[in-house]
Amino acid sequence: MLYTCKYQFENISLYLVATETHLINIQFTQPQKALLQTTELLSMATIQLDEYFQGKRTTFSLPFKLTGTPFQLAVWKELQNIPYGQTTSYKEIAQKINKPKAYRAVGMANNKNPLPIIIPCHRVIGSNGKLIGYAGGLKLKNYLLELEKSHTNF
Repeated sequence: MLYTCKYQFENISLYLVATETHLINIQFTQPQKALLQTTELLSMATIQLDEYFQGKRTTFSLPFKLTGTPFQLAVWKELQNIPYGQTTSYKEIAQKINKPKAYRAVGMANNKNPLPIIIPCHRVIGSNGKLIGYAGGLKLKNYLLELEKSHTNF
């Protein structure tokens, strides 16, 4: 059984999807095949997201389960190593996972990240320093990066 709840912070709407034991997805649109019901895990996730958006949390401690190709899983694992308030490029991620020419594939894996914000794909930018792509839109990507920059003095 899948459960979902809507998370709202200011003008940001997210839909959290979980099983009984793991967070499995964060979407920008309402999922169709999940029961709209808050669980203990979803409540914990909303608290941690509130803390993140208030600048009180830099990492998340939620049980989650990822499903993807071995390449996607490698990219998503590397995304989790990007420090709060910092950015890296698609090219640098490709180099770190020993696939130096796969930076476009890194971009595609980034786009398929099932847990945006929790797995910080918004911290990946172009080699030229420009914001490139984000499932939630570049406006939200910029907002998240600026939020983190403004709270890096912990």
